[in-house]
Amino acid sequence: MEHVIEAENLTLSYGRDEPVIIEANLKISPNEFVFITGKSGSGKSTLLKSMYGELVPRKGDLNICGVGIKNISGSKLNLLRRYLGIVFQDYRLINDWTVEKNVMLPLMIGGFSKGVCVKQAQKLLKHVKLIHKADKYPYELSGGEQQRVAMARALAHNPVMILADEPTGNLDEYSSEVIWDLLKNAKEHLGTTVVVVTHHIPSTLGIDYKHFFLESGVVYEVS
Repeated sequence: MEHVIEAENLTLSYGRDEPVIIEANLKISPNEFVFITGKSGSGKSTLLKSMYGELVPRKGDLNICGVGIKNISGSKLNLLRRYLGIVFQDYRLINDWTVEKNVMLPLMIGGFSKGVCVKQAQKLLKHVKLIHKADKYPYELSGGEQQRVAMARALAHNPVMILADEPTGNLDEYSSEVIWDLLKNAKEHLGTTVVVVTHHIPSTLGIDYKHFFLESGVVYEVS
């Protein structure tokens, strides 16, 4: 696959409102680490939503992992999302489920056996330094811990691509370092494409990356 994300003259809006993204053109190749930056309200999160099919193009085309998003069916979108790991700014954990079961969710959807689900969840909880909280519930954790659980969940099924919306925006320094290390390792050791919406690119990441900057709905590639 030449590109995991390819947008051509992509225009995005909510209903009939004014466009949030205007005729964007961008290409992201497999195993790239990509930052999307811009001021609040510039359309960063809107662009990311389109990449996992929550928002379909108003005009233009968008292909994710070779699949056109514009007229995608619900069943095909669900199948596509099995190849994606998504990290939301507000975590979106299931409060009635234990930490371990939250991490298992993508594997459960994929039909893996309980033994495989538990083994992978425990492995990832060790990576995010939360194995001792496996039987706790999300509401018993700090914000930083919840985001680390969300990160483990996003990695559980070895996705082709991770899409992360401000993954360290409200976190303490320790949790932020854990998140950045996980994203970096996913790219370097698993070959995962990583796309991160953020206000601030960390100076200590030590990795080559592609950078798109949004201003007034226009997407610019920063060289």
